[in-house]
Amino acid sequence: MTVQLSEFAKSLTVETAFTVLAVAKQLKATGKDVVELEIGDSPFESTSSAKRFGVSAIESNQTHYCPSPGLPEFRSAAAEFVKSEFQIPATAENVVVGPGAKVFEQFFCEAFLNPGDEVLVFSPYFPTYLPNILRRGAKPVFSSLEQSNEFRPNLKDVERFLSDSPSPRAIFLNTPHNPTGGVATDEDLSGLADMIRGKDIAVFSDEPYCHMVWRGRHRSILEYPGMMDQCVAAYTFSKSYSMSGWRLGFAVTAQPIATSIAKMINTTLSCTPPIVQIAGMHALQSDHAERDAQMAKFQEKVQLLARGLNEIDGIHTLDPTATFYVFPNVAPICNRLKITSHGLALYLLEAADDEFGVACLGGECFGEAGHGFLRFSCAEPNDRLAKALEFLPVAFSRVDRVNEYLKNHPEFQLANPYPEP
Repeated sequence: MTVQLSEFAKSLTVETAFTVLAVAKQLKATGKDVVELEIGDSPFESTSSAKRFGVSAIESNQTHYCPSPGLPEFRSAAAEFVKSEFQIPATAENVVVGPGAKVFEQFFCEAFLNPGDEVLVFSPYFPTYLPNILRRGAKPVFSSLEQSNEFRPNLKDVERFLSDSPSPRAIFLNTPHNPTGGVATDEDLSGLADMIRGKDIAVFSDEPYCHMVWRGRHRSILEYPGMMDQCVAAYTFSKSYSMSGWRLGFAVTAQPIATSIAKMINTTLSCTPPIVQIAGMHALQSDHAERDAQMAKFQEKVQLLARGLNEIDGIHTLDPTATFYVFPNVAPICNRLKITSHGLALYLLEAADDEFGVACLGGECFGEAGHGFLRFSCAEPNDRLAKALEFLPVAFSRVDRVNEYLKNHPEFQLANPYPEP
């Protein structure tokens, strides 16, 4: 290659789940039996109205350009949805449509960040936050989420960020939280809102798991007075309606911010396909019961997984609060085997057994605060989850295999012990 890539292009990192997914698929293609707990995708079909009206939209030739902010009828339906379910005072003008929720990370950063600005990021964090912050020349500042505090945001760190940062500009908030399953409470969100209200601080509120709260209800920071003017909340159909491959999401924010984001969509994507919006609109309007039934199945899965993990010596995880992930502390196992947590994850997939493997992620895939943890998705049938749980203690006992794996992969040798719970 004679043409050089930009420094930005060379600096990009990717979501590790998709890298591990590729390894798992390759191993399965060779005949290995792999329980895939690495990827955050729904195992269920898209809800029935989405499928039916998506097909109908194709057949009625809804296949041309539409307004960049989204179809007016979709925007109205989305506004009514967040108003009725989450008490967010939105109208159609507050909604802008995109291909999933992830793209709004980039648009948020382009809307608010200048070089040198600082952004508070709670860690562990979703991996694509940092590339979007760094591409604007901004600087992430980290606040660790602790298992002892149920992975809730630490408002003292927010206070320090606002008072001590030379250029505080934005906060990335993810609740319910990926990868930990933690949930910001009413006390957390109202306190955060009080700290930033009226200040030149923008919040990206990432809310893909809004229907996966297993205790209480989902709360959004947009519920609180004045927050619409300072926040962009992002939603997706991938989790609640099992529509990950459709690529549909939307953001809710103040009308001037929505208009600015719509301009970004116009200059990059043109629009989100109308057939997809029509499918999603009908899912919002008609598939509540089907959605909630799927969510109940997710809750059953995540409880099964958490109970089973806590029965394994050296593992400690919290009772599930939200999401379809379990984020157990495995520091004692890593320390005993002298392997990093992501090394342990890859060992379970590649080397613990010749015929069988479990795909999961090391906590450090989500930042340094994730060291000593694993992230398991529960997007497999319950009998497969049980098979994985049965395999884990066997895999941890095969010290000779661990040592052989470390010999071939010295980058996963644990240099210093992790703090144990």
